[in-house]
Amino acid sequence: MNKIPFNPISAFYQKQFGQKVYKIPVAVVEDCPNRQGLKGMETCIFCDPWGSAARSEMLLKPLKEQIFELSQHIQKKHKNDLFLVYFQAYTNTFSKLNQIQANFDTALSFDFVKGLVIGTRPDCISPAVLNLWKDYSEKTFVSVELGVQSFQDKTLQFLKRGHTAKQSIHAIEKIKKLNHVDIGIHLILGTPNETDQHIIDMAKLCNSLQVSNVKLHNLHVLKKTTLESLYNEGRFEPIELQEYARRVCLFLEHLSPEIYLHRLAAFASRGEELISPLWTANKMYAHQFIIDYINDKGSFQGSSI
Repeated sequence: MNKIPFNPISAFYQKQFGQKVYKIPVAVVEDCPNRQGLKGMETCIFCDPWGSAARSEMLLKPLKEQIFELSQHIQKKHKNDLFLVYFQAYTNTFSKLNQIQANFDTALSFDFVKGLVIGTRPDCISPAVLNLWKDYSEKTFVSVELGVQSFQDKTLQFLKRGHTAKQSIHAIEKIKKLNHVDIGIHLILGTPNETDQHIIDMAKLCNSLQVSNVKLHNLHVLKKTTLESLYNEGRFEPIELQEYARRVCLFLEHLSPEIYLHRLAAFASRGEELISPLWTANKMYAHQFIIDYINDKGSFQGSSI
């Protein structure tokens, strides 16, 4: 395997905790503002019925049981004993504050859990939630992953995100003021009408906002999504791996080397639901292909700054 031409999130965790840590993905909420149709919102075109939940069946189990079972599974596979609980599926601030706090306390009741990772939306962050994050960040590691997806309003409208780029920027700035709360954002590449300049500007905005980490996804088609209809109607065609790798490379070249990367592409964990592109089902192949592309080009994160 060639050298890694970007700053991996594993390096951040090593620096933060002194050893490798793994996330335990849990599901504690069953909805989000889009799915409820609040203020005329619609479900995001790429989102399947499970709302990005890695293990949909976990919704049926109590949080303690989810954490225990998944920690045992990961520990057996990777031989590690340090974990972060990742509140992943749907919008994890779209709930009553006392329930959010109870979930945090449950997660932290395990000695092997050293922190919390909260997935949410830029438009679902209240002052009360910010204060809650601040309080917990004073006693444990707290990281927030915002589903920004794009800083282009036209793209956000196409994706039916229901929020604007301005709302994303304001949310990031509010979280940054908490000082001890780590802030990451999710971004999607491969949307219609995406230009190289859009990608460069997106990287530069990440730099100026000083986010801690970024998670990249390619826009892919799953069954039971609006995007499936667009694909079947010939109104959307996912980009091939070679072109996606080029766009990732361009993004990384303009991204500060101080920012950490969670992943370079999406992975369809339920392969039977994937429609296109099929390379999204092969996590390690796609990951290595992108790395090889960047290395072959003689490029690396921050090389064009």
